Amino acid sequence: MILRKKRVKPIGLKDITIVDDAKVRKAITAAALGNAMEWFDFGVYGFVAYVLGKVFFPDASPSVQMIAALGTFSVPFLIRPLGGLFFGALGDKYGRQKVLAATIVIMSLSTFAIGLIPGYASIGIWAPILLLLCKMAQGFSVGGEYTGASIFVAEYAPDRKRGFLGSWLDFGSIAGFVLGAGVVVLISTVLGEAEFEAWGWRLPFFLALPLGIIGLYLRHALEETPAFQQHMDKMEQGDRQGLTHGPKVSFKEVATQHWRSLLTCIGIVAATNVTYYMLLTYMPSYLSHNLHYKENSGVLIIIAIMVGMLFVQPFIGFISDKIGRKPFIIAGSIGLLFLSIPAFMLITSGKIGLIFSGLLILAIVLNFFIGVMASTLPAMFPTHLRYSALASAFNVSVLIAGLTPTAVAWLVESTNDLYMPAYYLMVFAVVGLVTGLTMKETANKPLRGAAPAASDMEEAKEILQEHHDNIEQKIEDIDAQIAELEAKRQNLVQQHPRIN
Repeated sequence: MILRKKRVKPIGLKDITIVDDAKVRKAITAAALGNAMEWFDFGVYGFVAYVLGKVFFPDASPSVQMIAALGTFSVPFLIRPLGGLFFGALGDKYGRQKVLAATIVIMSLSTFAIGLIPGYASIGIWAPILLLLCKMAQGFSVGGEYTGASIFVAEYAPDRKRGFLGSWLDFGSIAGFVLGAGVVVLISTVLGEAEFEAWGWRLPFFLALPLGIIGLYLRHALEETPAFQQHMDKMEQGDRQGLTHGPKVSFKEVATQHWRSLLTCIGIVAATNVTYYMLLTYMPSYLSHNLHYKENSGVLIIIAIMVGMLFVQPFIGFISDKIGRKPFIIAGSIGLLFLSIPAFMLITSGKIGLIFSGLLILAIVLNFFIGVMASTLPAMFPTHLRYSALASAFNVSVLIAGLTPTAVAWLVESTNDLYMPAYYLMVFAVVGLVTGLTMKETANKPLRGAAPAASDMEEAKEILQEHHDNIEQKIEDIDAQIAELEAKRQNLVQQHPRIN
């Protein structure tokens, strides 16, 4: 049987996608706003956890109230993998845009509903049960939210700007936190502590509804991503892989065929989100409950830190397009490993300036991770299974990272050791370092399974020239290897009497 090699068609300018700047801006705005909506809730929840403990778990001690409130935050992460599998399959079958419209509806309604739940004093045990159900609905929607949004931005972005444009997704995350924290401080300051604990804590959750309506409007108006449209076009031309009869890729297949990418994704997300939840969700409670600062004082410090992070975030993404994503993953992991204990020495010093410096160290380390995560993860999987694979990997690691506030609160209470958060971070720093050293660089390369993407025709010509130069270099390398092998062959021939 003679095997015929399929002739590879040369790549020309017409094969490079020219991305429309206006569509890119709309895509980033819609994705970032949805992400801001998600983290607005998480920010509000983290900053009012001390009040929720009193409202929904009034009979417990203050320490148990805090752990219980943060535990309600962590439990929904058990649901996130299910949401990831569900929305990932839908995203690969029907497209990214439709799924992102659905997730923001579920998120906004469930967040709004938290503000409607009566306290334990009114309906007893049903109060914490309803709170948990709302959080589980959020977890289900978030299972497809971040991964879908990062894929959406990555598939719209030109190859040379994917790091910078992807960094705005987590800019939205931080902005959501800042907005949530700022709203909590403003309302508690205006109403006073007593009124805020009585009913004022509900107001930030009510804001989720109008934010969700705006986000839904923006996402509904978007077109599908160029990469997914290309995949649909291939299907219509006879390529049946992945969509016509529904998703054919199981998690088992992803794990066996793309296990390196899967492990890399899990490592990056675990290291990033443990640091994220430690700094932005647990630290407000740590400052108020364990270090005995007034709630508003701790919140104001965190807000100042997050505002600083907003300015650093796009800069990290921009630089990663020049030097790559790997250096930031490695540097962030090393920083987390060696600076966590010094940071907490400053945080526990009792001096505001030093506390701010300690939190700033953790914030800069976090920026190194989140500045490149949204551009790194989608590049690891091919188009036809990108949503399913990334959602599965992302939510498995988030399942671990989401336990951070509850686990660290319990460890601190159990050991009376205020440095437990630092030790916890150092464990995941090792995970991040191993991942960073072993991962493949993805900067300035087309997404797997997608055509190269450029901002304009001039850039497309440069990309095509680089592609041809790369082919020429590979041919030269192969020629050199052939020459070396030929020399070895000749040397062996000369040693054999009959062949010679």
